[in-house]
Amino acid sequence: MTNFTDRHGVSHPLPAPEAEAQVRADDRGHVFHSWSAQGLIDPLPVAAGEGSTFWDYQGNSYLDFSSQLVNLNLGHRHPDLVAAIQQQAGRLSTIQPSIANDVRGELARLIAEVAPEGLEKVFFTNGGAEANEYAVRMARQFTGRRKVLSMYRSYHGSTSTAISLTGDPRRWANDTVDSGAVRFFGPYLYRSPFHAETPEQESERALAHLEQTILLEGPQTIAAIIIETVVGTNGVLVPPPGYLQGVRELCDRHGIVYIADEVMVGFGRLGEWFGIDAFDAGPDLITFAKGVNSGYVPLGGVVISDRIASAFDTMPFAGGLTYSGHPLACAAGVATFEVFRRDGILERVRDLGARIVEPTVRSWADKHPSVGDVRGLGLFWAIELVRDKETREPLVPFNASGADAAPMGAFAAAAKKAGVWPFTHFNRMHVAPPLVISEDELVRGLAVLDDALFVADEAAAV
Repeated sequence: MTNFTDRHGVSHPLPAPEAEAQVRADDRGHVFHSWSAQGLIDPLPVAAGEGSTFWDYQGNSYLDFSSQLVNLNLGHRHPDLVAAIQQQAGRLSTIQPSIANDVRGELARLIAEVAPEGLEKVFFTNGGAEANEYAVRMARQFTGRRKVLSMYRSYHGSTSTAISLTGDPRRWANDTVDSGAVRFFGPYLYRSPFHAETPEQESERALAHLEQTILLEGPQTIAAIIIETVVGTNGVLVPPPGYLQGVRELCDRHGIVYIADEVMVGFGRLGEWFGIDAFDAGPDLITFAKGVNSGYVPLGGVVISDRIASAFDTMPFAGGLTYSGHPLACAAGVATFEVFRRDGILERVRDLGARIVEPTVRSWADKHPSVGDVRGLGLFWAIELVRDKETREPLVPFNASGADAAPMGAFAAAAKKAGVWPFTHFNRMHVAPPLVISEDELVRGLAVLDDALFVADEAAAV
């Protein structure tokens, strides 16, 4: 029987390799997977995880450089989170949202204490899509307006309003739900829709475009603008200087609610409690999920500004969820705060990002002809792959699939073969390991990705 070794050097047995056949049979026979043509996929059966690593049934290990879906901030099988869930389950497994609960209230207080000033209340959901749904619902009820502006390059979830606000191709098959969704171009200097040549130009021109969109749509009809503080799956697009502050000013001028979608970058991914802290632009609502408890039990929510929360002091809020603030999920969230503070997680993310990741990935731009652009913060980076550095032609086309996507598939396969599970999307590779990754693991994983990029180089040369 194959074993895996935990972070304390203790060996644990993996399930017998023969068990993999039953896992595959059950999955292929009965599990309907998201965003997939069911007959064209072959999901990897995973047997165990520990820290930044997970194992298949054959004992092959993979460094998790995607933190699963950029949610496993404290890694696999963190003992503090596991213990918190076990202890809570032994005392009170669940309770309805209308009843006060100690861990729910404690987690709400802890979140409010690290949120920007003036955001004191938290509404809990089961995940990020619901968080964005309810933030929009709050903004609409608060303003009495209908429209919500979002970026083309964005992802806000797959529920009805959230998918309507999403700007990437996953919206296309679902784009008949919310007629109040309006999209605009956000800043993206490498492929600037505004022909900008500097970050300052990109910020100025992107804000002018947003202002024109507001005026043409009618400011009095717009309830909210929702923006991923750093665009996640669609490119790790870090906003240029002054952009988010400019959004805040436009919202103030026109009475529009500013929603910061922090589902992916909240809770340490950028080296801050909330990503917005790195940009000094105070939103009215912050949505979160993923890193709040590393997804050990589904949890998300909305942090609400005092002026919006107070509007519901006497006016009922029209919304609710059976599992809002589930005790098991909140217990893992409280434990997350304890781990972050005890182990200096924010500080180590800033250190590893600046000292290890940034200089390493930036060096790839000179080393690899396929690397067109490198951008990111903390432990959240994107490497954009191209066929030609001069023309910036993407290594694979936008929304590529099948044979068109083969070069990125070959890159990913090379990384996996060498023991690193990468995050790829269209023509980009993202670096988003668990925040607890050791320095040695981080260096080793980056070296594997560096080697895998030679596969991309070969594809770019064809």
